[in-house]
Amino acid sequence: MTTGIEQREFQAETRQILDLMIHSVYSNKDTFLRELVSNASDALDKLKLEAFQDKDLEVDTSDLHVELEVDADARTLTVRDNGIGMSRDEVVDLIGTLAKSGTAELRRKLREAREGAVSEAAQEELIGQFGIGFYSTFMVADTVTLLTRKAGEQHATRWESSGESTYTIESVDDAPQGTSVTLHLKPVDVDDHMYDYTSEQKLREIVKRYSDFIAYPVRMKVERPAPKRDDATEEGTDGTEDAAVETVTETLTLNSMKALWARPRGEVSDDEYNEFYRHVSHSWDDPLEVVPMKAEGTFEYQALLFIPSHAPFDLFAREHRSGIHLYVKRVFIMDDCDELMPEYLRFVKGVVDAQDLSLNVSREILQQDRQIRAIRRRLTKKVLTTIRDMMTSDDDTSREKYRTVWSQFGRVLKEGLLSDADNRDILLEISSFPSTHSEDGQTTLAEYVGRMKDGQEQIYFLTGETRQQLEASPHMEAFRAKGLEVLLLTDPVDEMWVTSVPEFDGKPLQSIAKGEVDLDTEEEKKDAEAEREEQGKQFADVLAWLTSTLEEQVKQVRLSTRLTDSPACIVGDDYGMTPSLERMYRASGQEVPHFKRILELNPTHPLVEGLRTAHAERDDDPSLAETAELLYGTALLAEGGELEDPAHFAKMLANRLARTI
Repeated sequence: MTTGIEQREFQAETRQILDLMIHSVYSNKDTFLRELVSNASDALDKLKLEAFQDKDLEVDTSDLHVELEVDADARTLTVRDNGIGMSRDEVVDLIGTLAKSGTAELRRKLREAREGAVSEAAQEELIGQFGIGFYSTFMVADTVTLLTRKAGEQHATRWESSGESTYTIESVDDAPQGTSVTLHLKPVDVDDHMYDYTSEQKLREIVKRYSDFIAYPVRMKVERPAPKRDDATEEGTDGTEDAAVETVTETLTLNSMKALWARPRGEVSDDEYNEFYRHVSHSWDDPLEVVPMKAEGTFEYQALLFIPSHAPFDLFAREHRSGIHLYVKRVFIMDDCDELMPEYLRFVKGVVDAQDLSLNVSREILQQDRQIRAIRRRLTKKVLTTIRDMMTSDDDTSREKYRTVWSQFGRVLKEGLLSDADNRDILLEISSFPSTHSEDGQTTLAEYVGRMKDGQEQIYFLTGETRQQLEASPHMEAFRAKGLEVLLLTDPVDEMWVTSVPEFDGKPLQSIAKGEVDLDTEEEKKDAEAEREEQGKQFADVLAWLTSTLEEQVKQVRLSTRLTDSPACIVGDDYGMTPSLERMYRASGQEVPHFKRILELNPTHPLVEGLRTAHAERDDDPSLAETAELLYGTALLAEGGELEDPAHFAKMLANRLARTI
């Protein structure tokens, strides 16, 4: 008996995705079955956990499995499980809508796939990457029917759609617990990579390729010719003997159900690791590196971790979740277990199977569990040492892997310099940065220290938004003139971690835009001492006047030893906050005071010398105050800063130019 067939419309975003999915040019349409089997496996995991936690839930977990059912005549394929099932509201929430971040990005990617602007390999990544596995069924089916009953509930739900603008949903009695998805398959079209998905051989091939590691049996009933018997013939009407046609039904298990993390690495093929990675990460690329672990002793656990080869689209999204699945004695406990991996390693995927945890462990218990904290420390150390081994290897392939890791995840790893003091040293070891040593390459801190000039004690760096901006900064002039290497730090996180990391290998990190800089050797200092003392006397009055005139903008005006070509630059105190960091805090809603900085002047520049002379001759000339403002504004712009009143500055500059013509 059914009640209340209801027709609903998909959300606008879902309609667009369905249309793009159906009409895109995926060459590997086999992906739909991998997604359905993976969803079924998740449902079985959840039922086992729910049955353990809820003793009143009367369910049979003795034969959890996935079943494929084929009707070649009707051209249907059904994927059925006896897992947790879904309620009517869950069906609407999970299938009728697409409430997931990244929807706009997904639509763009699918359009590019349809227009041929995305490579074939990239096309195959999209389904898993964006979590739209169920929608992939519409690549191969004209109509999809879902029947599901949640464990513990009496009524089931039937959902059906042709992948257009609407779907129907109704309550149903007499449905088994679990979920079945029935696909009314499109006609076979090999040229369009639409294969016969009622073929036993094709289904076995797909399950073996994508789902061999699933922990539950994937079964399929097939008909086989019955063994011949001596009396299995009968006389035909024409006097001949025809063979009697007899068949038997055989139930095949299509997958091996091997837990890869429990097997030695030498017994597992790269293909098996790759497919398991795709299962746990919902991605379609191959992993960059496989990291198996096994710990014995006080407490035991096994882990199989993967370092991806590409950053996911939502790596920096607030909703991004950890990719570590927790099992206890091969019983699924939870996915996205962020207690097992620090936030800055959120790109790592994999499985941890602990032997000594309680099966009813909760997230609250995990946060307090000593064993979980110990596992987290060891997993973190293992991932970081694996990256370090790539970096220091003599093998070109390994070093290329390191460069891939850093290009994809370097910004995330540097977050650990702020949050993980215990592993800060190894994080500094594996970090790479652009520098003035190379126009397109990057350097490690160890390589920088190895190239330091005699007498150099600090590791110099400059932070900003782009390399081009930093290389043009006045702060670079003296360092460029003396051939001193400077790290060029352009990631937002760089503004923060450099204030938390005092040194590397005994060498202090020094911003060239903070404090006073003296790059002269002892001999050069002796030669320049008299000249600087004389300059100090000559410029004393104009420096005091400028400090008073610009008191709203700067805390001090002084002569510079870091400038060679520019007339002025603005520097901060040794421990002051940079303007970029101020802007970051304000953008995040935090109120921070404005920190005045120091204006440094180049005493050999004609503009500065001319200002000194003009002030000595006519200190009451109002145009000198305008010159001071212009000098400060140009120094601010030269470092990539923002003027407080751009219109006022432009007007002053225009008036000054007009008077010079």
